[in-house]
Amino acid sequence: MENLALKSSNSFALKMRLTVMNFLEFAVWGAYLTCMGTFLAKNGYGGIIGWFYAVQGIVSLFMPGIMGIVADRWMPAQRLLSLCHLFAGGFMLAAGFYGLQEGFDVSLLFVLYTLSVAFYMPTLALSNSVAFNGLTANGLDTVKDFPPIRVFGTVGFILTMMAVDLLGFQATSQQFLASGALSLVLAAYSLTLPACPVRGPKAGAGLVQALGLDAFRLFRDPRMAIFFIFSMLLGVSLQITNGYANPFITSFGSIAEFADTFGAKHANILISLSQISETCCILLIPFFLKHFGIKRVMMIAMLAWVFRFGLFGLGNPGPGVWMFVLSCIVYGVAFDFFNISGALFVDKNTDAGIRSSAQGLFMIMTNGLGATIGTLSAQFVVNHYVYSPAVTDAIGGWRTCWFVFAAYAFIVLVLFTLLFREKKQA
Repeated sequence: MENLALKSSNSFALKMRLTVMNFLEFAVWGAYLTCMGTFLAKNGYGGIIGWFYAVQGIVSLFMPGIMGIVADRWMPAQRLLSLCHLFAGGFMLAAGFYGLQEGFDVSLLFVLYTLSVAFYMPTLALSNSVAFNGLTANGLDTVKDFPPIRVFGTVGFILTMMAVDLLGFQATSQQFLASGALSLVLAAYSLTLPACPVRGPKAGAGLVQALGLDAFRLFRDPRMAIFFIFSMLLGVSLQITNGYANPFITSFGSIAEFADTFGAKHANILISLSQISETCCILLIPFFLKHFGIKRVMMIAMLAWVFRFGLFGLGNPGPGVWMFVLSCIVYGVAFDFFNISGALFVDKNTDAGIRSSAQGLFMIMTNGLGATIGTLSAQFVVNHYVYSPAVTDAIGGWRTCWFVFAAYAFIVLVLFTLLFREKKQA
């Protein structure tokens, strides 16, 4: 009985430590991700919002993979997590202070911001690896025990979103200062997390294995290859509302009918309902994965993206605000049922020796290729229908954009339904 009680106590302590890690991990991102577009638009850079979001995807093409290899082969994941946040926080603070200057050069701001996200994006996969390693080493079930831990990451995201809004930071570079400070806190805290194994290449390993590129062999399995390809296609949708929902809702403030509505004044708080929905939907993942399997869960996520975009196109912050609210509710399903379930699926279908590399590969396909293609394509669509000099009805242009994005998500849903085959469980 004493051993059982001790094991239970240790498991609880581990979960609490991983919970704090996830809270801080996403609090860093929540400080600027949904309101950076408004800051750029206010300073006359609405036409390049997409590049600030696309660069997250560009660096995710290689940085998560490189850092995953380093974590598997040479440096414990928790130490690498700390090092990445140290650099990410430093560069983000520099971007924040520079953006406070009158008439700042957006090119230099972009460079500082890019250097920061280059070190931040790998931490999304590294934090998953730290959690999965810690839970597995203590005999816990990742599918059952990880979602309740991960939900506090969303709580951290929500609280910083609200804080930035209420403090009046959502249209200033002070949002970057808040993010950088939190990143440095996590850099210090990561050094206290459970040690992760560094296995190194096996004796006599070939060049591919020695370099830690084993995860790319997952593409030899047709089922995994199709999964990763559709992860990329669905990843196209990930950053679109993060980049454009806030400028879209805020733009209603120029219309007398909506100028005094809560949404037009506090778009970030309204959008935070999306993350509140996430906190509930994360807890549903174990049930849905167990009873419906990864294919149906991914299909549900894709259908939710259709509603996410479509409801934005139909709503407004006045009488139609309920459509914005409903869009925010379905976002929890759209994001979690894809992102969290996908990470768990990859973890369950790879061996421990390439866990960090496989998570890095998942990040490359989703937040790398997918998000880059998505944000640059979305920028083209938005520039054409909203920011073009010939546009006379910006709100009407925004609506067209959301319907285009919804149509894309529906096409991906149909193709995935036809092409992906789930492995039968005994």
